[in-house]
Amino acid sequence: MSYPKVSIIVLNWNGLSDTIECLESLRKITYTNYGVIVVDNGSDGDDARILSEKYADYAHIIVNDKNYGYTGGNNIGMQYSRSHWQPDYHLILNNDTVVAPDFLNGMVETAESDADIGIVGPAIYNYDFPERIIYGGGKLNMWTGKAGHIAPHDESRDVDCVSGCCLLIKDTVAQKVGVLDESYFCYWDDIDYCVRVREAGFRVVYCSPSKIWHKVPAIIPWYRRLKGNNRLSVVPYKVYYGTRNHLKFMRKHASGVQYSSFLIYFFSWHLCLTTSAYLLLYRDSRLLMDFYTGIKDGLLGRTGARY
Repeated sequence: MSYPKVSIIVLNWNGLSDTIECLESLRKITYTNYGVIVVDNGSDGDDARILSEKYADYAHIIVNDKNYGYTGGNNIGMQYSRSHWQPDYHLILNNDTVVAPDFLNGMVETAESDADIGIVGPAIYNYDFPERIIYGGGKLNMWTGKAGHIAPHDESRDVDCVSGCCLLIKDTVAQKVGVLDESYFCYWDDIDYCVRVREAGFRVVYCSPSKIWHKVPAIIPWYRRLKGNNRLSVVPYKVYYGTRNHLKFMRKHASGVQYSSFLIYFFSWHLCLTTSAYLLLYRDSRLLMDFYTGIKDGLLGRTGARY
């Protein structure tokens, strides 16, 4: 296969150990034409200094003066890459992942197979349960606003969206569509980008042979304790941004009748279910308040950083 140039962008925000593990897995990949950019997004401690010293010979380190979010941080990495490296592809990769040695080969081969393919995403497996696939592309329902995961499948195929955990984006497509929408800050921005790419006439494809492993927190508190998983399952900023940006995404992309249908679904079933979960399952009033604040700010059209 040919080896078009790929710029791999890894965003770090107070996640030094995860970022190091991710970069060590990248060192082992078999793809030969790539460069790595690590964007430290205003971490509180010595992350930037340690990464700069440890990976001076492997990655270009960008140190941001503050947290610009998933969108702003990755956009800074893409803009640097384009101006200095002129890559054929940008790969946005979460720092809390590890990758298979050949993961990039399959993604690039898939992208190169058709000029109409704009984005490719891999099969995503659970880091704690390495044989368990947790994401094989997404299906959007614009009537309910749900972005459901498609059941695992052995074949590569077109999907509505792929996870921002790992996005391979053609540079020519990024030049036409633009960068990530920074008004989201984080969450739902990846789905927004996939929709924008599809609206521009390009395909979004799930590549089954390409594998990465994501450190997904345990969802249910008692199950997390049982398995010894101490990664927090829900934190307030995820609840707030996920809720606010869900409303923002639907207002931006749904038709009038679809948005009305979504609001009926959201304020009946989803509101009741989520309220019950935070009160009875998690027993955390702060999460509930962030959920309601996200609803309010989403309806008011507030964007950007809050935390």
